[in-house]
Amino acid sequence: MSEWKKICLVKDIPVLGSRRVARAKGMDVAVFRNDQDEVFALLDRCPHKGGPLSQGIVFGTSVACPLHNWTIGLADGCAKAPDEGCTQKFSVQVTGGAVHLNQKELDTLALDAHRPVAGPQRQPILSPLPLGEG
Repeated sequence: MSEWKKICLVKDIPVLGSRRVARAKGMDVAVFRNDQDEVFALLDRCPHKGGPLSQGIVFGTSVACPLHNWTIGLADGCAKAPDEGCTQKFSVQVTGGAVHLNQKELDTLALDAHRPVAGPQRQPILSPLPLGEG
């Protein structure tokens, strides 16, 4: 198996946008393109509350998380001050206009990360106290 997996062409990623790459295990990887045709790849999960970075706004070499507007560096996956935390970065190789990700990284990195579940709690609801005992 080749160390690098072809994902798409650079032109397939919108300028100042992204594409998601599904993995057999773990969360998706977001592949970003800025206005200088630089390509970056991060786990599609903000380090703050798990927002989908692939839905964020790309500017320069950063992406703004769509949930709480945290600025995440595309080169290192880290939040810009005063915010803190990082998301997993993936290696990218662009050759002949094609975007490649490292297959070993796709198979092994950040497999334990999960997207938060929105909506009602999934835990059992406790029985209310009988009337007059609360």
